[in-house]
Amino acid sequence: MSIRSRLPAANADATSTGAPAGQFPSVRMRRNRKAPWARELVAEHRLSARDLIWPMFVIAGKDKRVPVASMPGVERLSVDLIVEAAKEAVALGIPAVALFPFTDPAKRSDDAREAFNADNLVCRATRAIKAAGLDIGIILDVALDPYTSHGHDGLLVGDEIVNDETNAALVKQALVQAEAGADVLAPSDMMDGRIAAIRSALEAGGFQNTQIMSYAAKYASAFYGPFRDAVGSAGFLKGDKRTYQMDPGNTDEALREVALDLSEGADMVMVKPGLPYLDVVRRVSETFKVPTFAYQVSGEYAMLAAAFEKGWLDEEKTMIESLLAFRRAGASGVLTYFAPKAARLLKAQH
Repeated sequence: MSIRSRLPAANADATSTGAPAGQFPSVRMRRNRKAPWARELVAEHRLSARDLIWPMFVIAGKDKRVPVASMPGVERLSVDLIVEAAKEAVALGIPAVALFPFTDPAKRSDDAREAFNADNLVCRATRAIKAAGLDIGIILDVALDPYTSHGHDGLLVGDEIVNDETNAALVKQALVQAEAGADVLAPSDMMDGRIAAIRSALEAGGFQNTQIMSYAAKYASAFYGPFRDAVGSAGFLKGDKRTYQMDPGNTDEALREVALDLSEGADMVMVKPGLPYLDVVRRVSETFKVPTFAYQVSGEYAMLAAAFEKGWLDEEKTMIESLLAFRRAGASGVLTYFAPKAARLLKAQH
């Protein structure tokens, strides 16, 4: 079918210009683009600070900030500075932060026992933000990779990441995080059945209102490298994660993963990575009509930040365009390291 045959049928009567109605010059698409106010009126998708989630990295110490070399502009922050950053997020209108720990290598172990420590970094940071009385959501990752001596998201037995034993460990981790005051638990491990196990434990433990944002479609991606630097896992990882994270070539499988997680009690779902997987974001959001989030991951951030430093791309325009792409694809919100910069810029524009 030609493009012309898909257009609305032209009126049989010609316009005063002699052209059929529905064609140039009767239709001039640029009329709606002629001025900022006109473009604002007809905008199909919008981006605001309320669409952003700010991922932060927590480190031990006080008044301490350590730059992440592979993520220009991103720092690991001690708990006291995490609280200050959360205050900034509130002032900027950012509704939630996601906390990830940089675990002392001496505290990593094969059984990831630091994940179950009620006084670990993310639990301390969560309690500190809550004690500050801040009206902001706190999202905690449920996965073992920041705590294992082998860098995997699950427990390793021989050469296998074991599923059911890992689920039992994830339940322990989730309960510790819920007790610390986390508003949203975000299982990112990709074990089968972990959403049902965590939801059941939350219900039994009196945490019926704790939300689950499932990393339902998490791909075995090459874009995670800088994140692993940020949490200190890069040097520990043995092998790869392809037996539990998804094949980048699959999209039907993503729909099945999302369907399973929703049936098991997930309140929201996530696609990760982001920009290279906008087709998956679109399919998930259109198929399930549930809150669907995407993560603009560390590798995406690092590529753009490097181009900004080189002067190859306009930082402000490219940053906003990249984030708007998520909204256009159907994302309810975006986890992005650009969150504070983008929020400040959006606030200044309006």
